[in-house]
Amino acid sequence: MGEWTVFNEGDHVPNDGVYIEMGENAVHMGIENPKIVTLKKGDRFPKNSNHNRKWHRKKP
Repeated sequence: MGEWTVFNEGDHVPNDGVYIEMGENAVHMGIENPKIVTLKKGDRFPKNSNHNRKWHRKKP
């Protein structure tokens, strides 16, 4: 089974890392000034800027 890559606000963080907000369709929707947060495993994802956004782990 694979690991989830897209998360909603309130979900538990699976691994320590830096997470960034993305639009529903990241390929076609550029986001100006996305929220970027550093979270630890077990934390909960914070509220998104709007209901169409999701959290995604930022690549190093």
